[in-house]
Amino acid sequence: MYLVPLYGSATVKSIVEELQKRHYIVGRQKELYAALIAAQAGKHVLLEGPVGVGKTTIALAVASHLKRRFIRIDGDERYTEQKLAGWYDPPLVLARGYTTESFIHGPLSQSMTQGAILLINELNRMPEGTQNVMLTAMDEGTILIPKFGRVDALDGFMIVATQNPDEYIGTSQLSEALRDRFVCIDLGYQSDEEERQIVSLRSRCTDDDIIDVSVTFCRQTRREEEIRRGASVRGAIDLADIFYTAHGRFDDDPGRWIEAAELAFLTKIELHDFSKEKFHELLKRIATYALASLKERKTAVPAPPSIAKKPSLNTTGLENLEKKK
Repeated sequence: MYLVPLYGSATVKSIVEELQKRHYIVGRQKELYAALIAAQAGKHVLLEGPVGVGKTTIALAVASHLKRRFIRIDGDERYTEQKLAGWYDPPLVLARGYTTESFIHGPLSQSMTQGAILLINELNRMPEGTQNVMLTAMDEGTILIPKFGRVDALDGFMIVATQNPDEYIGTSQLSEALRDRFVCIDLGYQSDEEERQIVSLRSRCTDDDIIDVSVTFCRQTRREEEIRRGASVRGAIDLADIFYTAHGRFDDDPGRWIEAAELAFLTKIELHDFSKEKFHELLKRIATYALASLKERKTAVPAPPSIAKKPSLNTTGLENLEKKK
């Protein structure tokens, strides 16, 4: 009913290109293709990767392509089992008892009864007990709710979830039983060129040099040993926006870049041992590196084109011919 033919390479390519265009996705062809195939095969999909790599965007793109209703929830430690599956409203229970009218469907039971997609953002921020409510829904297409009874899933029900790596603060490890019910797609940081395209697309900055330095600055935060967690491309977008808004054009003054970076990165990078002094010195070092990298690229002399050598004459052969004559 929901299947769309994906086996022709031209068909797959056109679907991926359409999703990229409609959802402003740069690159990610491989990840989009994998998510589409998994969804079309009726599998529950888990998109895993650091903050800011586009997990939710890809999940929304796949849901829109399948043309099904989707229900989105954001996971946190306060999300209880009852809130996910459904609960009885106390005033209505007092007035009418434990009837169908007194029951309020949670996003899980609602998506099951509608054959919809349940999109869970940051699944591993939910308590383990809440996560485990999904086990039978994913495996058998059914859940049992006390006093309400059995809820069966209609065709089309699936779960698409995202999660950050386990080492992120506020996350917990998924149980083996739950993880086993997903197919997992890993998303890492994108290439330098793709991140430049993302910043150009999503920021208000129109100065290529500002974008260049912002992306280099951001990527360097992922390489510094003092930084426990570097910035995603959102850091580059914010840095470009802040610098462009403040100065209107590119400037190679490191002090101005440090001021903009303090605004852009304070909430986006995590040091092993934070102090304001260390943070400032770190930004100073990275700013110097990013500006020097831009200067080096601009002053680099392109290599001269290779000149094809003409075939040399075999003089020995010519001499032998003369002798024979």
